[in-house]
Amino acid sequence: MTIQTELTTDRADPQRRRAVTVALRRVLPDDALVSAPDELATFECDGLTAYREIPLLVVLPTDVGQVRAALRCCRELGVPVIPRGAGTGLSGGALPRRDGVLLSLTRMNRILEIDAENRIARVEPGVRNLAISEAVAPYGLFFAPDPSSQFASSIGGNVAENSGGVHCVKYGLTTHNLHTVTYVDMTGELITLGGSGYDAAGYDLMAPFTGSEGMLGVAVEIGVKLLPLPETVVLMQAAFPDMERAGRAVMEIVGSGITPSGLEMMDRIAIEVVENYIRAGLPTDAAALLLCELDGAEADVAAQIEQVTRVMRRCDGYDFRLARSAPERERLWQGRKAAFPALGQVTTDFFIMDATVPRRHLASTLARITELAEEYRLRVANTFHAGDGNLHPLILYDASIPDEVRRTEALANAILTLCLERGGTVTGEHGIGAEKLDIACAQFAARFKAK
Repeated sequence: MTIQTELTTDRADPQRRRAVTVALRRVLPDDALVSAPDELATFECDGLTAYREIPLLVVLPTDVGQVRAALRCCRELGVPVIPRGAGTGLSGGALPRRDGVLLSLTRMNRILEIDAENRIARVEPGVRNLAISEAVAPYGLFFAPDPSSQFASSIGGNVAENSGGVHCVKYGLTTHNLHTVTYVDMTGELITLGGSGYDAAGYDLMAPFTGSEGMLGVAVEIGVKLLPLPETVVLMQAAFPDMERAGRAVMEIVGSGITPSGLEMMDRIAIEVVENYIRAGLPTDAAALLLCELDGAEADVAAQIEQVTRVMRRCDGYDFRLARSAPERERLWQGRKAAFPALGQVTTDFFIMDATVPRRHLASTLARITELAEEYRLRVANTFHAGDGNLHPLILYDASIPDEVRRTEALANAILTLCLERGGTVTGEHGIGAEKLDIACAQFAARFKAK
């Protein structure tokens, strides 16, 4: 992993750009192309700003026909194509190529159909994740996957990265909440995966496509599964004196047979930074803060509150808080969701990581990350999905100091290697992108070697 600290200069061949522009203008309307250098700079990176590149051109289609025409044209010219959603990804998955076309699907943002009776909706790839739940709420339904960027991230990007979010521990990742995906391959052919029933003819290729980061095709229409809004939702929060006891609480909650709709954790650094930012009364003396959301029938949730409370007390939890109404829950969630913007007040740069370990290794892995941070003389804040072991260590550094950049790279690789050693994987929901190509190759090489 190498953090790029300066924007790569535009070294695209001007003649090549003109030739590709002329060819694409023959099959696309003028407003579907972006070619001015200052406008191209808008698309130089996704949410992982450590990697940047100016694309050869940007194509902004408004319908399926334009997507097919653009892909056919680029194939004939031998021009690489990088699909892009809203650009909120955190792995460099939408990093442009200076010799390639960036295909942005943001203008294809219509909700095509809501079938409340069958609990499905058909949407274009540029529809925002949160917009789906907002549109179906009047029918008493919601779309479960909810990445932290859901107010801006697009469903096409969610499919490309197989995004998760707070509620994936109970409701699954994006791939578990789809019934159809229609995509265009590089030849311009239109292909539909899945079906409206529980089983479809042919091989089940939905899972391989979801999370393929655009390598297998460009999604142009997505059929999502909708779920009924739960009767009751409560959010519990408790502080713990150390990570080991918080990790044990996570294991015991899940081991008791309860499946929380969300189970999130923050460490001491994250708690302190967030509290200084939002002044919500978070317990800054705590080494860990655990948030447990429960939903379902009112009687079931009431029984689960008692069970979870007993588990937390047994693991020395304290400073208990219980939020029942939507505004109360939002106030408690604010601490967890404010972590990223809060860090902007205490560091010039931070590197957001994504890796997963088995839940039983959570506490020991976090303890080792703390040791590694001390070894590399850097601060690391941890805020993560404890319910499925999906870690998001945030390394705080200054990109203007070369030695800090070098140490950040080394620490990031050490953390990912640690997660692999604990039986985990190098991504949970952010994808591989440009960020983790080397370490992902090492992960799969080790698996093949073991066989």
